[in-house]
Amino acid sequence: MNDLARQAHLWAQKWRWYERNSLPWNRTRVHWHFLRREAFVRWPVHGNVLEALDEGRLEIGSGVLLEPGVWLTAPADARIRIGAGSFLNLGVMVAAVDLVEIGEHCMFANGCFVTDGNHRFDDPEKPVPWQGFSTKGPTRIGDNVWCGANVVVTSGVTIGERSVIGANSVVTQDIPAFSIAAGAPAKVLRRIEYDELSAD
Repeated sequence: MNDLARQAHLWAQKWRWYERNSLPWNRTRVHWHFLRREAFVRWPVHGNVLEALDEGRLEIGSGVLLEPGVWLTAPADARIRIGAGSFLNLGVMVAAVDLVEIGEHCMFANGCFVTDGNHRFDDPEKPVPWQGFSTKGPTRIGDNVWCGANVVVTSGVTIGERSVIGANSVVTQDIPAFSIAAGAPAKVLRRIEYDELSAD
């Protein structure tokens, strides 16, 4: 392969990954996938969304809303599941190496990042961007979780249902259900208590 052909091949690979969704007929297909799921996506959406939808590796529940600039990336066999009624605000990124699960009725404020991956850096002979990814296991977020602006949820973490994660927090370990947590790394500040409903 001559140099120009190699450069064109590399450019085409990058274009397919980053720009495929922007073709008018592919944009229509992305909207069609969301319509069939009774969900909605506001443009632009980034990542290999169409490919993952076509292959059934991106699962979107009914009532899901993605605001502009959301980035969903799930290469190879990776899977992302977003439960019914969940809301991803401007600039939220979900990156799966194996599996990221977001429960129902979750809310992610601007700039959140959720991943099950870690970028490798252990080979001193290879540039860091070329070393690929590892994972500590699936990242799971329970139902009715609210993550404030710029929250980062790292590989292998589980956040229990009805928890609230404060803005700018970095979640590096499991957070029990019904918790308010914040900080870098995030720590549980207190438990969420509900008054018992009185039966009349």
